[in-house]
Amino acid sequence: MSKTDWQELAELALRRARSAGAEYADIRFLDSTWEIVRGQDRRIAAIQDMRDSGFGVRVLYRGAWGFAASSVISPEELPHVTELALEIAKGSATLMREPVGLAPEPPHTDSIITPYDVDPFTVSLEEKTRLLQETMELFHRQSGIARSSASLWARRDRKFFASTEGASIRFDLMAVQGECEATAVHDGRFASRSFNTPHLRAGYEVISNAGFLEEAPRVAAQALEKVVAPPVEPGRYDLVLDPEHLSLTIHESCGHPSELDRALGYEANYAGTSFLTPDKRGWFRYGSPHVTMVADNTEPETLAATGYDDDGVACQRWDIIREGIFMDYCTSRELAPKIAQERSHGSNRADGWGSIPMVRIANIGLEPGVGRLDDIIADVRRGIYIEGHGSFSIDQQRYNFQFGGDAFWLIENGKRAHMLRDVIYHGITPEFWGSCDAVADRSERRRYGFITCGKGQPGQSGWMTHPASHARFRGISVIHGQAG
Repeated sequence: MSKTDWQELAELALRRARSAGAEYADIRFLDSTWEIVRGQDRRIAAIQDMRDSGFGVRVLYRGAWGFAASSVISPEELPHVTELALEIAKGSATLMREPVGLAPEPPHTDSIITPYDVDPFTVSLEEKTRLLQETMELFHRQSGIARSSASLWARRDRKFFASTEGASIRFDLMAVQGECEATAVHDGRFASRSFNTPHLRAGYEVISNAGFLEEAPRVAAQALEKVVAPPVEPGRYDLVLDPEHLSLTIHESCGHPSELDRALGYEANYAGTSFLTPDKRGWFRYGSPHVTMVADNTEPETLAATGYDDDGVACQRWDIIREGIFMDYCTSRELAPKIAQERSHGSNRADGWGSIPMVRIANIGLEPGVGRLDDIIADVRRGIYIEGHGSFSIDQQRYNFQFGGDAFWLIENGKRAHMLRDVIYHGITPEFWGSCDAVADRSERRRYGFITCGKGQPGQSGWMTHPASHARFRGISVIHGQAG
């Protein structure tokens, strides 16, 4: 169905909601196409080419939400779904203790299109599968590599949002990512090393420019070194963390705590609340003066830079942490007034047409400092340099945590020495970020993120990017684990 038809159907649904007494209503149409190509052990293991479409109607009636959705986009289906949303809202209104109020937002009319050089869906399967197979072949040229994998992922979302306030926004959003992994075996023990591009809102040029074939020999060699590396000796170390690793640490220990619904206790059942309660805003010391974290949903190519959220609020940039002090949250139009904010920060997003929007983490990044990675390592007498993602665990308030990684190197007297294995570090969020005494400059900045951030009941997957430069943390407790 064409974009023009979507607009006509939207007007029909919104008129019906208004005539039934809804004080607000919006509708989202979404048509998604995605492709995943996976290789394993020198062969192509799976090719998935999928498409999904539908629409969701959200209404506010007497201060209560109602939501309904359908995969059938037609003039006949639309009234039934709108009526169901109204019926749910009316039922909810009888139980509401406090009516929902929405922070004001001017109605926007706009069209958002992801810029890209090469449409990933026009690149032949032959080219994609050849890249994956050649990458895996390069892994296995090194004796001791037992397993290999490689994959490419691309998604395109065409969306239309309209509301009774007059918003009318079209979206054509693209995202891509690629990764590979080599697994070495020695004396009955396995160790893996990976190489990933970030998930970015761009085209196939992200894959073409990543250099998989150039990186493959290094990845395999480091897997072989890792599998024979000595295990870490437990103790306290200065840690130097790379941007990919920091993306997960930021995500879990800053991103989730800064979601206002968690801080207000609305998310307690599934993934916990937050130690960053509203009474701490503006004074609580979350980290050292070196730690400034900025939410920026306007930076090109980042995952949450969609122009507008699913409340129709324009994407923005704001401080989460400023020189170590906790400043603000990720909010929605519904929740912003609860902390006396006049406008939402535009962080209300759904993962599909069949999901109701909820507060999601913004693109939260650690602001750069001064110096290069070598400068940061040079000032470490006894430490560990960590790259990539590994295992993690964090409590329900995002306060106590432990993290692993993908690769580890011992630092001795300012120089990177041999690899280590089985490194796990743990700490308490404000103490850990309080130990940060250096962040590298903008030249070291990289942008890694996630498309599988789980939240909600029923569960949804959120997308966001966490840019960072390398950073140093003093005196962190490290234990011996099985980080892989």
